[in-house]
Amino acid sequence: MVSKLGIVFVHIPTMNTMLVDTTGAAKYYLPPRFHMNKAYTAFNVFTLSTALLNIVVCVVAALIIHSVPSDPPSSLSLSEGDWWDARSLTTGGNGYIPSNYVAPVDSIQAEDWYFGKLGRKDAERQLLFTGNPRGTYLIRESETTKGAFSLSIRDWDDVKGDHVKHYKIRKLDSGGYYITTRAQFETLQQLVQHYSERAAGLCCRLVVPCHKGMPRLTDLSVKTKDVWEIPRESLQLIKRLGNGQFGEVWMGTWNGTTKVAVKTLKPGTMSPESFLEEAQIMKKLRHDKLVQLYAVVSEEPIYIVTEYMGKGSLLDFLKDGEGRGLKLPNLVDMAAQVAAGMAYIERMNYIHRDLRSANILVGDNLVCKIADFGLARLIEDNEYTARQGAKFPIKWTAPEAALYGKFTIKSDVWSFGILLTELVTKGRVPYPGMNNREVLEQVERGYRMPCPQDCPISLHELMVQCWKKDAEERPTFEYLQAFLEDYFTATEPQYQPGDNL
Repeated sequence: MVSKLGIVFVHIPTMNTMLVDTTGAAKYYLPPRFHMNKAYTAFNVFTLSTALLNIVVCVVAALIIHSVPSDPPSSLSLSEGDWWDARSLTTGGNGYIPSNYVAPVDSIQAEDWYFGKLGRKDAERQLLFTGNPRGTYLIRESETTKGAFSLSIRDWDDVKGDHVKHYKIRKLDSGGYYITTRAQFETLQQLVQHYSERAAGLCCRLVVPCHKGMPRLTDLSVKTKDVWEIPRESLQLIKRLGNGQFGEVWMGTWNGTTKVAVKTLKPGTMSPESFLEEAQIMKKLRHDKLVQLYAVVSEEPIYIVTEYMGKGSLLDFLKDGEGRGLKLPNLVDMAAQVAAGMAYIERMNYIHRDLRSANILVGDNLVCKIADFGLARLIEDNEYTARQGAKFPIKWTAPEAALYGKFTIKSDVWSFGILLTELVTKGRVPYPGMNNREVLEQVERGYRMPCPQDCPISLHELMVQCWKKDAEERPTFEYLQAFLEDYFTATEPQYQPGDNL
């Protein structure tokens, strides 16, 4: 239906549905693929109003479409984050939809089990979520072989417990696919059907596709894609989530429809002009381990509007939330996620400047994302800009940055080493019993924090690498990501959980 607000609600298929393309020349039948709590609800189908595609698409999850009264763009890019003008075949309503919410009916992109460009480690994270049974599976693009795919399956045995097996799906010159040459298939759909009926050499048969979450949105709407200064009155602040030195964080909504996080800054915290300039860069940084910046209100008090992460900051999560009972594998995986986001920042030649658990946000299934990257440079508070003032995070800051203002990606690596101590101590303040001045003096003399209780020596050695006096001797985030992702296979294969970790 189309409401007075110009919003079209699109849901999930209930039955086999005939779809007609925009020319009326072809018909397609769409089986009910999309499952939510074992119940299906009504749905709408959309055609793209562009000669570029001329196909019928189906929305793959519950979706709100924001209608825009402007003319549709003359050309449409297919890149992530773009918005397509669409028309409902059932209601006749028009609106813009995110391009990554739709797919051609007969394509592999429309299949529940296809996850596209998903890395090996992220595939394992998703498959090992609590509640997924043995035989949960997904297919993704191969990271090593162009044009090939990987089949990832959740398995279990007495020795390893729950784990994931990966199989390479190779492509035949004739266009078919195979895992073993004894069984070849014309399509990936046929391959999935075959191994759903029998294991045929795999660890187990394919039982159920891995749950696919909502696609990632990079903009609030087509209007905010390039012009993302929004009216303050379009935001509703609903629940205060935190209160810091420079402002507050709220859970709210944009236009009464989209849940967002809103950081409100105290007047005078930073120059609106400088903030807008930095935000132009921040908006272009797009990675699934970075909190997405959606929009801003640049007049004071400045509002920063980002995606909402339901579990709050990593610091609060570890100290007072569900994180108190986490064991080392979960904590190392969270560190690996942060390292992955920072490796992207490293590749983009950007700097965070304030990397610590308070600036990492946690979502469902222990997903971690980096927030507040780049903002520290803009703070104008004297107690902060003095670098040794009460508000400056001395205990997380590399000595060359604290003493001489030399912030680089290598000073971020130092901060990451401190963040590792926060993880394994469940949010303990670094350098316990020492004040900021003592920390600065002791670190300059060569003092480094000892290995925390129950922390493996190998993980402490990684921290010490991050705290090398010579910044150039510190590891890259690319190395840190690889080390942590493979930690329990390459470094600590004999790990056994203890009382604390």
